[in-house]
Amino acid sequence: MTHLRIAEAAELLGVSTDTVRRWVDAGKVKAAGGPGALSVDAVDLARFAADQAHTPDPGRAGEASVRNRLKGIVTRVVSDQVMSQVEIQAGPFRVVSLLSTEAVREMGLEVGSVAIASIKATNVAVERASR
Repeated sequence: MTHLRIAEAAELLGVSTDTVRRWVDAGKVKAAGGPGALSVDAVDLARFAADQAHTPDPGRAGEASVRNRLKGIVTRVVSDQVMSQVEIQAGPFRVVSLLSTEAVREMGLEVGSVAIASIKATNVAVERASR
């Protein structure tokens, strides 16, 4: 059985160590060890994270095939006459997108705008993180 330190679990889920400890105290995540050396069961943490996952409401009607949608705030827009680079901070994730300057203007995207990055990739590389 693999265990993760509380700080490592918190970093992976983008929450504070206090939040992970509250989950442990509430019995939502299994833990091992004692004060100062507490760790959480990695499989149980994965189950809990999957149970908590949800697709943010995009605020528009209809269905979409895109499942990876990250709601965030626009932190930077760099435009020329044809193309724009838009950066969105969605929780701990920085998403950068290239789109037409016309589209940026039509949507009124500017620093401080709330936006949703819809990510659909035909190829996703996964590597195991070193511990």
